[in-house]
Amino acid sequence: MDKQKWEKFFSYYKPYKGLFLKDMFFAILGAAITLVIPMITRYITGTVIYMDADVALKKILMLAAAMIVLVLIECYSNYYIANYGHIMGAKMEYDMRAEIFAHYQKLSFKFFDNEKVGQLMSRITNDLFDISELFHHGPEDIVISIIKFIGSFTILAMINLRLALIASAILPVMFIYAYYFNKQMKRAFKNNRAKIAAINARIEDNLSGIRVVKSFANENIEMEKFKIGNDGFLASKSNSYKYMGGYNAGLGAFTTLITIIVIVAGTIFITQGKTNVSDLITFLLYINNFTDPVKKLISFTEQFQNGISGYERFYEIITVEPDIKDSEDAINVDGFKGEIEFDNVSFKYEDETPEVLSNINLDVKAGEYVALVGSSGAGKSTMLSLIPRFYDVNEGTIKIDGMDIKKIRLKDLRNNIGIVQQDVYLFAGNVYENIRYGRPDATYEEVIEAAKNANAHEFIMSLPNGYETDIGQRGIKLSGGQKQRLSIARVFLKNPPILIFDEATSALDNESERVVQESLEKLAKNRTTLVIAHRLSTIRNAERIVVLTEDGIAESGTHEQLLENRGIYYNLYNSVTL
Repeated sequence: MDKQKWEKFFSYYKPYKGLFLKDMFFAILGAAITLVIPMITRYITGTVIYMDADVALKKILMLAAAMIVLVLIECYSNYYIANYGHIMGAKMEYDMRAEIFAHYQKLSFKFFDNEKVGQLMSRITNDLFDISELFHHGPEDIVISIIKFIGSFTILAMINLRLALIASAILPVMFIYAYYFNKQMKRAFKNNRAKIAAINARIEDNLSGIRVVKSFANENIEMEKFKIGNDGFLASKSNSYKYMGGYNAGLGAFTTLITIIVIVAGTIFITQGKTNVSDLITFLLYINNFTDPVKKLISFTEQFQNGISGYERFYEIITVEPDIKDSEDAINVDGFKGEIEFDNVSFKYEDETPEVLSNINLDVKAGEYVALVGSSGAGKSTMLSLIPRFYDVNEGTIKIDGMDIKKIRLKDLRNNIGIVQQDVYLFAGNVYENIRYGRPDATYEEVIEAAKNANAHEFIMSLPNGYETDIGQRGIKLSGGQKQRLSIARVFLKNPPILIFDEATSALDNESERVVQESLEKLAKNRTTLVIAHRLSTIRNAERIVVLTEDGIAESGTHEQLLENRGIYYNLYNSVTL
């Protein structure tokens, strides 16, 4: 990773510097104790056992008490790093999750158009858990391993330098072996992350569309699609475990080989009078400390690869710059009159795709009711989505009350625009919470008033628990007309000066459409209203109807004027009404 990535990685430790230092202190203390106990054992086996029996017994009991105290301290040290160390990791995970979720809120529709929800969810759940484990265990394992390795080697060298060097001779080969498998494992674990995110995306897609799946009886097809992703993940996992198995088996063999070499070489030195049995025993005790860092590295490696792979995926998202954001000179606007002007506006979704809108010019007066019609694909919804800056124009400007919308704070701009769409999104929860989403500080009475204005109060009161009735995921327990009236109530509560209706009644039956249309007309009163209508009969009373084609605005006028012209609108109206 580059310097900037590492700087951001370590920045997450800053708020918990005190906890981190304590964690490191107890990690160092615990490691130091494991180095001290074998020295006491050497003293007992090399010196104490040759003393007088009474003196030796006193010494042994005293040293035994000292070792018990050291074991208790080591026990508490291990408890501290296991408990508070994990708490530190969890807090850092909490911070990162809050950061990436907040970052998701800043990103534009264009970003979400190109991403899968399951993939994004994986980065905020699975990836962050692995990163938090790395945050906690990484520094601990490294510090403990260094202390044990350097400390044990130093002590071994002091006991018998030649035997210490013989034991260390195999280490360069071990590290070369570890480096190779580390590199392969990192690539494999990164691939695992991508595969599991793809599976999450498939699951999310299936569960979101489960009613479509069942209506077409395509459960087997979905199972087959899932199997492809699941097989890919299994193959990826198998590949990573192949390298991890080689890593574990190889380093395990190396550590056992070191022990064998020490026993053989130590025994030879004893026969030559170059060392003694107590030193060999001590050597063997320290060999555990000498090889323990390697064993710890083995268990840490998978964690490190998972954590770094997850962090790289996290970093990829967190460094995505929102393409729609407040300009440096953006101004605050409390309210709008509602005048809207499209000045030579052109737009396309991607650089390599054709233009959806080209040279659009349109003036809408404050309080005017304007309907937008045209064939499918002409860009009607796209045109209206440019007003709240869900996307930014490629050329030209859109102004509200004479101000370029790019110079208005996004929050103020969108607070003054109410949108009612065909595809209503209601959140899991009850009726009251969903209406109140339009203005979170609204009182209960204001929510009820908004529902009454939207012709929703009567049906709400007929529900089992009235406004407290749980409506299920995406409002599945309500009819289409009921959901639409809740979305209208939400906008009534918001009370914006500008309204956008994007085919708000096209999916409803005639009776529901009539009720919803009444609500929409009531909502539109004294507000600037832009309507996209699938059924042209619903916009006959519009003050102005604008006909949009792939070449731009082709016609504009009242219903009667456009019929008299016998142009595109005339043909559209007759083809729909026939």
